[in-house]
Amino acid sequence: MRSLGVVVPAYRPDTDRLVAYTAALHDTLAPETIRVELDAPSDGTTAAVEAALADTPTTVNVSPYRRGKGAAVTAGFEALDTDILAFVDADGSTTADSFTDVVAQVRNGDADLAVGSRRHPDATVAGHQTVARRLLGDGFVRVARRLLNTDLHDYQCGAKAITREGWTQVREHLYEPGFAWDIELVAMAAAFDLRIAEVPITWEDRPGSTVDPIRTALRMGRAVLAARHRAKQVRDSRLHSAIAAQRDDPSALVEQE
Repeated sequence: MRSLGVVVPAYRPDTDRLVAYTAALHDTLAPETIRVELDAPSDGTTAAVEAALADTPTTVNVSPYRRGKGAAVTAGFEALDTDILAFVDADGSTTADSFTDVVAQVRNGDADLAVGSRRHPDATVAGHQTVARRLLGDGFVRVARRLLNTDLHDYQCGAKAITREGWTQVREHLYEPGFAWDIELVAMAAAFDLRIAEVPITWEDRPGSTVDPIRTALRMGRAVLAARHRAKQVRDSRLHSAIAAQRDDPSALVEQE
């Protein structure tokens, strides 16, 4: 069986929930390693997490500032040496069993990138988002389907797995440090003709999200356009290559310190 490494990006998490969820991931998936990417932890969080997970193959990497989800996952993936790289959000909204289903698509060789999906018709959703968040989410999916070369129900679910070979292809084309990183990952995977599988999950909306729905929706709209532009460049679009030549793009995440 191909080796598995899991990254758990966490920004000021609920310590007890993070520890319990990480332990459940170890028990369910039996990965070679789990790497917790801990951003701007409050006093005592790092020591508590490290102590609670001391008997498991877990590494806790701490950033004193908030890097953003995309930057945290990228740093985690770059540090892993396993055949499969996966990440899942620290709040435990995706059950460990469901995350196993996502990883299995890559472990079994059925996909190069597996994408967990809360919006898939076969997904099970417990708890409810606000009406505003649901409407914004529905609108975003419609826009993404039109602009990206991948027809999914859910681009943003925090549960994905990719082969090391796939990561090698896309890693230098990822720029988004925050939540928009998921969009870019999917767009780049499609641009390189990676096999993408959407996997329905069991998901529970967690209170206390750090995401502002209105601000995030605006950022996601811009991110879709940027991801489409970069994907077109990968596909050798003359128009988008000409546009890029007139711009000074930031460095890719893997090139940033």
